[in-house]
Amino acid sequence: MTTTTMTTSTLTERANGLWVVQHGAGPDVLLIGGLGDPVESWQFQLTGLADSFRMTAFDNRGAGRPPLPDGPLTVESMADDAASVLRAAGIDSAHVAGFSGGSVIAQELAIRHPDLVRSLVLVSTWARVDDYFRAMGHAWRWIVTNAPSERAFLEAFFVWIYTRRAHLDGTVSQIVEESLAFPHAASAEAIQRTLDAFLAHETADRLPEISVPALVLAGAEDVATPPHYGQVVADLIPGARFEVWEGEAHQPMQEAPDRFNRRVADFWRQVESTSRPSASSPSEDVVADAQFAEPVQ
Repeated sequence: MTTTTMTTSTLTERANGLWVVQHGAGPDVLLIGGLGDPVESWQFQLTGLADSFRMTAFDNRGAGRPPLPDGPLTVESMADDAASVLRAAGIDSAHVAGFSGGSVIAQELAIRHPDLVRSLVLVSTWARVDDYFRAMGHAWRWIVTNAPSERAFLEAFFVWIYTRRAHLDGTVSQIVEESLAFPHAASAEAIQRTLDAFLAHETADRLPEISVPALVLAGAEDVATPPHYGQVVADLIPGARFEVWEGEAHQPMQEAPDRFNRRVADFWRQVESTSRPSASSPSEDVVADAQFAEPVQ
């Protein structure tokens, strides 16, 4: 077991150029973000859970530091990227958590690379796209290129993402300002190509193949991925637990981080208490070559 707060050039190189951050010590957790969301979207978890778990997060291609690929961008290719992050870090298996688009990447990771996944936390997830989701995705695709400014796009987009209370108490305004100041924001092309990948997602017939413990969380006020989407996913994964959180929307790990962190930590500890394999850690040459970055604040 190691204690790290780093982004390493070696990890980035071994993970095919993806930007990777590690923080903390303990059983391994991999965090996967959603549409255009860089590692900073997990800041409350990277800092809040690091006392008990070694948290690893990365930017999906086109979301943050890594550029878009020259070839196709698919959920399958993003799941393979997630696998490359784990292997680059020398992690044999990890608890995997994903929100929104990151949750469907996590589904594919568990199906395509089952040996790498110890458990799943799927937040605001779906198994297949229906006409409602497709219309919403097309609206987002149009807004990102037709809004008069980046601010206007964010203000419109976040109506789908955050609770009414977050709009009224100034939280969304703060997130807008932070997003505008972020130097690695996803481009309109990246948003559209990633949306196209998420709109093509379909795992309903393969979710029963997943055999690891799974926790599916949905916000009762989520208008982007309403709770019944998550219910379908939980029903299809054998033994999955499903919870609907009253008063929460699409991103409870940001709006209710303390509650979220307690819940997922309890879930991971329960999984660990069953049959914990020996903890993995990065190989010596990865640690030796590490170039430490500032921790995510």
